Amino acid sequence: MDLIKVCSNGGEPCRSIHKELEGSCTPAKLYQTWTLYVYIGKWQGYHVAISSLASPRYKEDFDHNLEMLQKLSPSPYVVQLVGFCGDILVTEFHPWGSARDVHRHQPTLPMKLQLCLSYIQVLAFLHNSPVGTRVMCDSNTLEKTLTQFLLTEDFHLVANDLDALPEVKPGQGVKCGHEQLHGTFVAPEQLWPYGELSFEDDQMPPYDEKTDIWKIPDVCHWFLQDETSVRVKQKLRGIHHLCKNENPTLRPSAKELVDLYQIL
Repeated sequence: MDLIKVCSNGGEPCRSIHKELEGSCTPAKLYQTWTLYVYIGKWQGYHVAISSLASPRYKEDFDHNLEMLQKLSPSPYVVQLVGFCGDILVTEFHPWGSARDVHRHQPTLPMKLQLCLSYIQVLAFLHNSPVGTRVMCDSNTLEKTLTQFLLTEDFHLVANDLDALPEVKPGQGVKCGHEQLHGTFVAPEQLWPYGELSFEDDQMPPYDEKTDIWKIPDVCHWFLQDETSVRVKQKLRGIHHLCKNENPTLRPSAKELVDLYQIL
């Protein structure tokens, strides 16, 4: 598949691409997010996902997503960028949907474990990416986290929504948004640490990629669901206990977890 010619000035090539892609869209959207309308279409005979900006207010998120797709592609861990033009973004199409659709396909135990490993491999890639250590900030709930990944037909995951991947720079941390976070899915260091005092964003301490490690057991348990293998549960218990260390510096890295999962 050839890359769509890149353009940004809205000239004739851009109008031509818009016309061809829009003409190939099905009447119904695949899905919609705050940032994007996503359709299925065709380009040079291939099915593709066509994303258009939902509102100008999300232009910054749209641009960050595009920047990450450009800088992280090609990679087996990130959805393939086919091309872009103006407010249109074209990526490879995965008909099996997002990670939350996994159980529709009745995966076996080896497939479920493969998904756990695949999830960690994506995190390892993002934490050691060509553009620095990146944190998945659109992951404040299990449901939201699952929607960030697409399921391939050979039961692997690829990161798809990259509009909130801040970089952890040496000696610095990140903060995922400007609102107070709640719940047990997010890591302890993402919670407001000052008790009854009112939340103030500028007083919230930053954190790093180890927040992603904290969430791994919850995501993997969702993939496994009612799996009853005693051997698997025993092995995972020790690994996941490491991920849930209250001290983020004592949690293993994603690379270390890949090694542990590969010997299950």
